[in-house]
Amino acid sequence: MRLNKYIASAGVCSRRKADELIANGNVKVNHAVVREMGFDVGEGDRVVVNGKLIDGSKPKVYVAVNKPMGYITSMDDDKDRATVAELVADIPERLFPVGRLDYNTTGLLLMTNDGELTYALTHPKHEVGKTYVATVAGVLSDKRIAQLRRGVDIGGFVTSPAKVKVIRQNPRSTVVEITIHEGKNRQVRKMFAAVGNRVQSLQRIAVGDIRLGRLKEGHYRKLTRNEIEYLKTL
Repeated sequence: MRLNKYIASAGVCSRRKADELIANGNVKVNHAVVREMGFDVGEGDRVVVNGKLIDGSKPKVYVAVNKPMGYITSMDDDKDRATVAELVADIPERLFPVGRLDYNTTGLLLMTNDGELTYALTHPKHEVGKTYVATVAGVLSDKRIAQLRRGVDIGGFVTSPAKVKVIRQNPRSTVVEITIHEGKNRQVRKMFAAVGNRVQSLQRIAVGDIRLGRLKEGHYRKLTRNEIEYLKTL
């Protein structure tokens, strides 16, 4: 198995991050520093990352978390803020978030120690849809909906066409479902701001066909076998 894939399979980090660790000389195989991402790890090889022996045969864990507001999508924080790691603290394996959710955004966050799957789901070429329910200020006019469906400039980046469906609205606010497949920082909020509607609240309800459903805020559930197989087909 290629070294970067082995590191990701051990749940240390994503394959992209593994490439950085290898390039920076943080990885040893059989006591020798290896800087080749494509180095093949054989049976019985001893792989050490940042001074810690790793095991690529650890069981894989896949969970869906309903992230509350006020948690950051990180495993630790130097500002002592609440992190999503606290929501899965009773799981012995060290899990990592698949993508990100903003501090003030709630809803579905997938977490796993499968670095290969994390890499696949977050790579732009796979175009995995992410669906949100947003409450925005004011009326979302047909013209603004058309803009979102075409793609909007959010500051040096033009978004791909979004799927947009108004759930209900009144003169003060609109509740809308929107599906995107990119993952730019605060993208949904920036998209609505670009057409003139400020986001008041935002919840992610689905990643691909994986739904948040009735999962309580702050809780997690393990993905079903069918859900895991579905994600691997992406």
